[in-house]
Amino acid sequence: MENKTARILLVEDEEALADVLEAKLKKEGHELKVSYNGEDGYEQIKNWKPDLILLDIVMPKMDGYEVLEKMNEEGIKIPVIIISNSGQPVEIEKTKKLGAIDHLIKTQFDPKEVVDKVQKYLVSSSKNSGQEESNASIEEEVIQPRKEEGAKKSINIKVMLVEDDSFLRDICAKKLSKEGFEVYEAIDGEEALKIVDKVKPDIVLLDIILPAIDGFEVLEKIRSNPNPETQKVPIIMLSNLGQKDDIEKALKIGANDYLVKAHFNTEEIIDKIKKELGKE
Repeated sequence: MENKTARILLVEDEEALADVLEAKLKKEGHELKVSYNGEDGYEQIKNWKPDLILLDIVMPKMDGYEVLEKMNEEGIKIPVIIISNSGQPVEIEKTKKLGAIDHLIKTQFDPKEVVDKVQKYLVSSSKNSGQEESNASIEEEVIQPRKEEGAKKSINIKVMLVEDDSFLRDICAKKLSKEGFEVYEAIDGEEALKIVDKVKPDIVLLDIILPAIDGFEVLEKIRSNPNPETQKVPIIMLSNLGQKDDIEKALKIGANDYLVKAHFNTEEIIDKIKKELGKE
């Protein structure tokens, strides 16, 4: 992968963290400016016009949401990677809608991961070719569970997470893995069905809107699987909008429960899983 240097704006009010990230990114050859509040950060965005922005959410004077909203109002199209304290799905959904391209959680990343994320969005290859590379990597490791450093001891529950949104999939998979679940991931319906047949998960978290085969069709195929064990696997649907018709349709086909993406947090996902598996 070709390295590329850039002008990076770091908007972060925690000085210790800002100092570490600034030193690491400068060492990689990037030109860096740091703002310690959202108001100053927005002025730098307008006047300095960086190539990429690392943006905290909780800041004085103007928070990260307000910065993103102002960028949208002014038509400023600069890639933004969010640096978040919580990383809850509701927060991720909100920042995505406002245009953020990726998300990092302060308690889970190290400076190297930040550099890797930055470089990912600065490579000279096109966005489409980058996606193909990512998909190929996922395909190669399709039946391997996620591994997270510092994860709790395995609780011997296999979770299949079917979600094409990389933000949400990453944050949910990390949380579940750290809590001791054995997490398998799929980005589309066809891939999900292959993994379900091979892995025999204890529970499936299934997005409704997916490429090629949508969540309804995946649900139907699992419920009609010739293997009785697979047929009965608990399935929790992940809904984008929480529309009543979609939820009723999923429950009628055989879903056990559902979650509306914009409303739940990772703790609620764990509670739902334990409830469905009788582990409360």
